[in-house]
Amino acid sequence: MKELKNSGQINSVENEFFTSEGFAKLSEHKTQITYLKGENIFKQGAFAPYVIYVVKGLVKVYLQTGYDKQINISLAKTGDFLAFSSIFGENIHTYSTQALKDSVICMIEKESLKQILIDNPEFALEITSKNYKNEGHLFEIIKNISYKQMRGKLASGVLYLSQNVFLKEDIFNYLTRQDIADFASISTESAIKFLKELEKEKVIKLKGKNIEILDSEKLESISRNG
Repeated sequence: MKELKNSGQINSVENEFFTSEGFAKLSEHKTQITYLKGENIFKQGAFAPYVIYVVKGLVKVYLQTGYDKQINISLAKTGDFLAFSSIFGENIHTYSTQALKDSVICMIEKESLKQILIDNPEFALEITSKNYKNEGHLFEIIKNISYKQMRGKLASGVLYLSQNVFLKEDIFNYLTRQDIADFASISTESAIKFLKELEKEKVIKLKGKNIEILDSEKLESISRNG
């Protein structure tokens, strides 16, 4: 973890939020830090004094459900917020985050950001709607855990990870088979078994760590009906 003392360095990153008028007013209330691949950014249950903004990088968001068990919820990429609920009185982190690759993170004092949102309603609407864009995916996670068979769970996980925004990041290069299993809420052994089955059925193609979808319609059907 490396703190960048010169806040002006933030503006060198091409990023829509950083060029906004609202963010310019936060210059004295933010700190930029670089987290190396594998470093934890914050832990579930810890105090949440800041809103986190991903300036550049890729971050795994997960729930710790036991001593050595977790459920991967989502991936946060450049332009995404984390711990946004702390603005609305949530003082404890409800999930954990880890840098999947070297990532530049901006820590913003939540009260300062809250005031900016109050003073700039259009700006507030823009970033609040951006923050809640993953709501549908959270419902999908609930359905996965509650209703689906393991093949359906895995199919849903692979479809989520195969979105264009993640493929541009070469996402599978940063994920282990255990990570993929944790996105599907199944065991690592089951994930490996069903990946091989899907490859034999020519639904996907496996090459090293990479997973390429060959038949998206069939994979979506497995996700829905599994």
